Amino acid sequence: MRICVFLSAADLDDRYTRPAREFAELLGKGGHTLVWGGSDVGLMKVVADGVQETGGRLCGVSVDFLAAKARAGADEMVIAKDLAERKRLLLEKSDAVVIMVGGTGTLDEATEILELKKHGHTDKPVVLLNTAGFYDGLKQQFRRMESEGFLPRPLTDLVFFAEEPVGALAYLEESQGIE
Repeated sequence: MRICVFLSAADLDDRYTRPAREFAELLGKGGHTLVWGGSDVGLMKVVADGVQETGGRLCGVSVDFLAAKARAGADEMVIAKDLAERKRLLLEKSDAVVIMVGGTGTLDEATEILELKKHGHTDKPVVLLNTAGFYDGLKQQFRRMESEGFLPRPLTDLVFFAEEPVGALAYLEESQGIE
């Protein structure tokens, strides 16, 4: 499976890097391909290292203004002209999406894939990996949107909330019929 991971390129502490590394190792051991923003810094590097070191493949999609931070040695690296093209390519090249901890860029990517799902423009499974309760507030907001009628589809049709890396990958593999 080609799994797109939206996540931060920031250097973060162990409560975020440890679960990210764990997910990456599960992905690599499962023979999957990481599709990610292509950067070789911060949490993006942690995940790419974990996937590559355990036998998985790397497909990066960087962007012109970040190309200097792109990972050398990825199996595939594409440089998009802008962030909109980058998001489009990340989604085109993947079978599923995992949203990890991140800032405004990650939130932008996350809401775009959910908007596409809401309108039936994609049926890719989406997992929000709620590491250390990072997305508790967003989860609450999504539930409010659902309960007050802002979502035309059930929230469970749009996103699966996972608290642990193993649950995130298990959900994706099950959704794709992988045992």
